[in-house]
Amino acid sequence: MIQIKSPREIAIMRKAGQITAQILSELVHIIKPGLSTAELDVVAEKLCKDYGVIPAFKGYKGFPCTLCVSVNEQVVHGIPSSRVIQEGDIVGLDFGVILDGYYGDSAVTVGVGQISEQAKKLLEITKEGLNKGIEQTVAGNKLFDISYAIQNYVESYGFSVVREFVGHGIGRNLHEEPQVPNYGPKGKGLPLKEGMVLAIEPMINIGAHAVRIEPDGWTAVTVDRSLSAHFEHTVAITTNGPEVLTLL
Repeated sequence: MIQIKSPREIAIMRKAGQITAQILSELVHIIKPGLSTAELDVVAEKLCKDYGVIPAFKGYKGFPCTLCVSVNEQVVHGIPSSRVIQEGDIVGLDFGVILDGYYGDSAVTVGVGQISEQAKKLLEITKEGLNKGIEQTVAGNKLFDISYAIQNYVESYGFSVVREFVGHGIGRNLHEEPQVPNYGPKGKGLPLKEGMVLAIEPMINIGAHAVRIEPDGWTAVTVDRSLSAHFEHTVAITTNGPEVLTLL
């Protein structure tokens, strides 16, 4: 069932989103060569305690950590480990919190030191693809208007859209209806309505769109080992258009 949020619920989610964004910002600022992804996760959990929120991912369907950290060819759901971040890596951080029973969810991918021109372009296009999707998140549009805007923009630059993972509704649950694909036909899908809150999250590959799951049961990687980037915002549909709840 599609859940329509009241102004009070959106106000709580706005606060959850701001905390999510603040913690992500603090994590981005400490990423450097020589830091392990497990060390990032320790900091993320401490920041959750400092801000008085519950980590959204830890324990969710058995996920063992507070933070998803996906490096280079890892697409999403990377489990923090002893893997050490290197100069030239791109690092995706996917993170969420629970505040007063409501969720915030966001993701960002950053370059570490000097990265390749192709990697820079991937980050730029993925981030702008998210913005193109957010622009379509208005009452009266159709769900796949978001999907089409992302796909059309990204593929125009020769990159590919991951099919296996999609965005989603969000509120009292981390994943609610509807699913929000990052590809699809313009003008199709359910009507968007004021009060809907969506987590929009393009995952974009330099190479082919195919991915596979590693033996840990969580980490998704590109089949061709090409670089992948992931950006995400939680977005509310309001009378004034889309409101990004996870923007600082």
